[in-house]
Amino acid sequence: MIKPPFTDDVLLHYISASAADESADLFAAAREVQEKYYGKRVYFRALIEFTNYCENDCYYCGIRKSNGKLKRYRLCMDDILECCREGAALGYKTFVLQGGEDPYFNDERMIEIITAIRRAYPDHAITLSIGERGRASYEAFFAAGANRYLLRHETACDDHYRKLHPPRMSLTERKQCLYDLKNAGYQVGAGFMTGSPFQKPEHLLADLRFLEELQPQMVGIGPFIPQADTPFGGFPAGDLELSLRMIALTRLLLPDALIPATTALGTVSPQGRERGLAAGANVVMPNLSPKSTRRLYALYDNKICIEDAAAECRFCMENRVRSFGFEADMSRGS
Repeated sequence: MIKPPFTDDVLLHYISASAADESADLFAAAREVQEKYYGKRVYFRALIEFTNYCENDCYYCGIRKSNGKLKRYRLCMDDILECCREGAALGYKTFVLQGGEDPYFNDERMIEIITAIRRAYPDHAITLSIGERGRASYEAFFAAGANRYLLRHETACDDHYRKLHPPRMSLTERKQCLYDLKNAGYQVGAGFMTGSPFQKPEHLLADLRFLEELQPQMVGIGPFIPQADTPFGGFPAGDLELSLRMIALTRLLLPDALIPATTALGTVSPQGRERGLAAGANVVMPNLSPKSTRRLYALYDNKICIEDAAAECRFCMENRVRSFGFEADMSRGS
């Protein structure tokens, strides 16, 4: 059986395209570990994309500050709480509030939102995905009732990070935020893209080693998908098979991690999310955002499920999960 500890050479072998013939064995090993810790359970999280404003200019991201072609939106408190009400009625026990790094949603406004959700849903998990903040902000959000925080590091190598981000952004600061979040008490999620521009196998090796060091509770992995109105709009999308191999390796290195089968997987392949589950992922995040704004949260082109109603998204995903032999689990799933 394929199992750690892995040398760098072994990891680079599985990262490389030459390992394609061995993928079935790698996925089987990852599934065995996944079932040991979680059985066949796949946890459902309700995703609420509440703002597409962002003060950053990441070269790969469709909601980057310099994208003047994008219509911007913000959900108000009532909109967010309505999404939560609908999600609770559909059985969700985790709300994921995701947005760009929007200065409008300062600490005071975020604390007000978190407090309102926590008051209305005391038994639900509240996950934030709102980018880099100071440690004091993270601690204040945690005190208000947030439990989890997703902050993908995107790449663990400085040279590669500088090719994907403007000079004002720093990988050192990004990593420090992740450690600040852990120290504040959050269940922390990191993660990275596969097939991003200028990426080399050594960069992905560094991602895996960083995850081993950080020991996050959650890891998001998905292929790079270009967005036409960004500097990387002409680059090819990342390869599904590489994403699947990285999910499987992450499962083997972090056996009890919560790993989403991301929407990006489903965007590059009709059964991409299901194949992600079969490679070791165990979380899905159906979209609970209002249909009127989903198309505007344009991180990349051709994003799937933007026209489905929240209930359609929830039950469609449940049926797909079951069709692959897994069990939908609506609990908090810590």
